[in-house]
This record gives sequence, C-alpha cells and structure tokens, in this order.
Amino acid sequence: MEGAREQFQCWPLVQKALGDSHIKATLDLIEGSITVCTTKKTFDPYAVVRARDLIKLLARSVPFEQAVRILEDDMACDIIKIGTLVRTRERFVKRRQRLIGPKGSTLKALELLTNCYVMVQGNTVSALGPFNGLKEVRKVVLDTMKNIHPIYNIKTLMIKRELSKDPELRLQSWERFLPNFRHKNLTKRKEPKKKTTKKEYTPFPPQQPESQIDKELATGEFFLRESVKKRKKMEEIKVKQAEVLSKRQEERNRAFIPPKEKPVMKKTNKAPSEAKINIEAIKAKVRKAKTKKLGAPSVNPVPQTKPAYDKKKKNKG
Repeated sequence: MEGAREQFQCWPLVQKALGDSHIKATLDLIEGSITVCTTKKTFDPYAVVRARDLIKLLARSVPFEQAVRILEDDMACDIIKIGTLVRTRERFVKRRQRLIGPKGSTLKALELLTNCYVMVQGNTVSALGPFNGLKEVRKVVLDTMKNIHPIYNIKTLMIKRELSKDPELRLQSWERFLPNFRHKNLTKRKEPKKKTTKKEYTPFPPQQPESQIDKELATGEFFLRESVKKRKKMEEIKVKQAEVLSKRQEERNRAFIPPKEKPVMKKTNKAPSEAKINIEAIKAKVRKAKTKKLGAPSVNPVPQTKPAYDKKKKNKG
C-alpha cells in the first residue's frame, strides 16, 4: 500500500520525468496498474526498460528522488528476493536486521563503499547504482542470508578500495592482501551415547535359526513317547513353581526379620581428680548458716534484768 500511495502522490513528477525521455505513462486506478509505452518522438529504445525499472522501484517504496536516477546513463537497479533463502521466520528477521545494522550503520557503510542506494523492504532488497556496485551488493546480501556476517564483506571492500588507489597494484593480484575468513562451527554436534557399528557386508544370507523339531532331534526328545514327553514337561513346570514359591516366601519373611539395633553408649560423668574437697570449709559454712536463722540467740547474749515489781512481791512474801 505504501508503494501505491507513493506512486499516486508523485505521479505528476513521474510523468514529467518520463516525458523528458518521450515515454508515455498511464495510471489506471480501477485496475491498479501502470503502463508505459514509447511514442513517435522516442529516440532511445532502452528508455522503456528504464521506465519499467522506475515503476518497480517505486512499488518497492523507494523514494522518487532516488528512483528517478534510473533514467540516467550508467545506472541500473537490482531487486534481490530474500524471502525464500531462510526457512524459519525468526532467523530471517534476525539476518535481515543484521544486514541493516544498528541504526542502519551497516547499510550506510555498504552504500558508501559501493556507491549504491540500498533499500530493505519486506522480503526484497532494492539496490540502485552502477553495475560494479550492484554486483557487490548482491554478494553481501546473499552471504548475509547464508549466515555470513556483512562486516567481513565490508572489510574486504574497504581493502579493495584502498588498493585501487595505488596505480602499481592495479595490474597485480590482490589475493595476498584480502583476508580469508573461515567459517567456524562453534556448537559441536552432540554424539549419541550408543554408537552402532555397521556389520561387514557379505553376499551370503544369514544362517536360519533352528526350529523346534531340529532342537528335539538334537536332544533326542523327538523319539520319546507322548506320555514321557508330558511327564517331563510336568516335572519342569513343578520345578519352576517351586522356585517361584520359595522366592515369594523369602520376600514375606523379610518383613518379620527385626532390624539390627545400635549399641547404647552410657555416659558416665567422672569427677575431676584434681579438685579436692575441703571439708573444713564446708563445716564453717554450715555453722554460719545456723547462726543466721530467724529467732536464733546471738553469740554473746545480754543478761536480762528482772523488773522492780518482782522484788517487791518477794519481800512481801
């Protein structure tokens, strides 16, 4: 919708630009189509192809100021489809953002090195510029979609740009100056725990397993009577039943086996040998305690004086 809106707004400018090359352009809003055709005054037969490319660029949301440059000589355009190069949508979005870079810095560096205008829109990348630059842009875009970081190609382009300035190196090979970036697989594939080894190929089929009759013939059971065979089978069944019964009985008896008790260790508090009891000091403490009891007489008792009225009673008597 943005491309159609852009074409509708700048349609007079498009008609004027194509009119200079004597190309007639008609816009059909009902069908939603644009047609370009030559006129009697058209002198350049390739002008029709350039007009077609102009409409393609406008449909890919390229601004008119940049798209009109396609009508100049030595200018070409390339619309690279990147939608089908990556399987999952999440990887596609990440790699497309990697091509643009933070705040469009990677795309701007690519434009400066290739002298091209690059526009990333949806599932396509529109490029406009000289032929040599378009070749480099396509290589960088396809490598980015193949999980090769664009900074490697940008670094190579910067070295080539510096080498082209030297007239002595123009006729020499530049391979010794260009860096060789090798792809390193950092995440190693997890090896399975159980490795299966293939058997050696043999043209002969494998040996067939022995049948029940062959086994009986080998042991001699085939020639026994039916009654003997039955008796032998019954004995084998009884032996198996006895083994199963003994195992079950052992499991039942395990519940009645008492667990082993740990020996109880008695703690004995030994009196310290170094500390000696002072009996005299204990006796002195007991004496002091007795004297401090309530109502106990003092150590030096004061003699009591009899009242005077007792003497008078004695005299009267």
